[in-house]
Amino acid sequence: MTIPHRSRRSRAPGSRRRGLAQWSPLLLTVVIGALAVATPKDFAVSRLLPAAPALAASMWSVTATVLLGVLTLAAMFAIQLAFDEPATAFTAVALAAVTAAAAYAAHVRLQRERTLTQVRSVADAAQAVVLRPVPRLLGGVGIETLYLAAAEEARIGGDFFAAVDSPHGVRVLLGDVRGKGLSAVGVASAIANGFREAAYDEPDLARLARRLEKSVNRYNDTSTSPDAGEGFATAIFAEVRPARREVTLLNCGHPSPLLLSGGSGGSGAGGSGSPGGGRTRVLDPSAPSPPLNMAALIGGEYTLDTVALAPGDRLLFYTDGVTETRDRDGRFFPLPEWIAQQTAVSPPHLLALLHQQLLSFSEGALDDDIAALVVRCDGATDHRAAAPSGASPALDR
Repeated sequence: MTIPHRSRRSRAPGSRRRGLAQWSPLLLTVVIGALAVATPKDFAVSRLLPAAPALAASMWSVTATVLLGVLTLAAMFAIQLAFDEPATAFTAVALAAVTAAAAYAAHVRLQRERTLTQVRSVADAAQAVVLRPVPRLLGGVGIETLYLAAAEEARIGGDFFAAVDSPHGVRVLLGDVRGKGLSAVGVASAIANGFREAAYDEPDLARLARRLEKSVNRYNDTSTSPDAGEGFATAIFAEVRPARREVTLLNCGHPSPLLLSGGSGGSGAGGSGSPGGGRTRVLDPSAPSPPLNMAALIGGEYTLDTVALAPGDRLLFYTDGVTETRDRDGRFFPLPEWIAQQTAVSPPHLLALLHQQLLSFSEGALDDDIAALVVRCDGATDHRAAAPSGASPALDR
């Protein structure tokens, strides 16, 4: 199963930096001691030694902080006795007081870290409800996923995805809830869980969307959030039928997916060429459909579009956090242009490359949640009788 990505930067350099930072209190002790030995006694550099246990309180345990305080106290006595520096008793008392305060600060910090760990475990459990792991092969359809929360510490956001192998085909959902925080997570959970249940029952994607519209309405009616009733989500539904080699799409105000055709497959106008001989198509809907929880307000019918799939074709679904990623000059990430150069890359590597490219483009400063799916019809036999949906062909940009 594909696990959502959470890391933002390369682990190795970060681990090295954290390793060096862990030793900084001891390094500070050595530097101050060396300066005290190398400078005239009038400077009394040894009086700066209390800074070492104070720094240790921010990263070391209580015991280690106290031991460092004892070490600095011994170093101070050795330096002052060797150089006959004045105010030994005063400096010793100051160092003992700072060490005691640092030990207490370390104790408070560790308690808060344990609380944060518990909160993160709850966030992970909440994320598991919204973003259940998606099998990499579902009913003859290969699926790869990517998820990044805008705040790495939060671990969860308003983007969501789900996939089920229903009697009507493999149905996939990806969406983005308006706003952030717990209210957005609640709406995302209501939609994703409603999809996992309703996708087995509803005969077409339009009826499935209407049912999820009701789910969002019911959730907002019972929510105690101050902005209850304002929560809506853009979403895109896909129904893949491997035996017929086609996918039906319903785009509810969401960024249009991209179709990556292999070197020998794919047809239709509006494609972008690539060095590998493949092409990329933007699958815009033939008519707009309202976002979930907006149909009653803005009206509109749900429009289904059917796209034929050739061998090797891949579909990239993504949230607007991908295309709205900015560099330091304020330019948006050029997803269609970038993806056109990746037609020969396998789906798992494609999302890994996208992850790295977004971090590099934004210099690690992602401002929005990001979710992406790569769907490929792997050609497994589908024994379901896939009835024609009567949908119109999708338009290409």
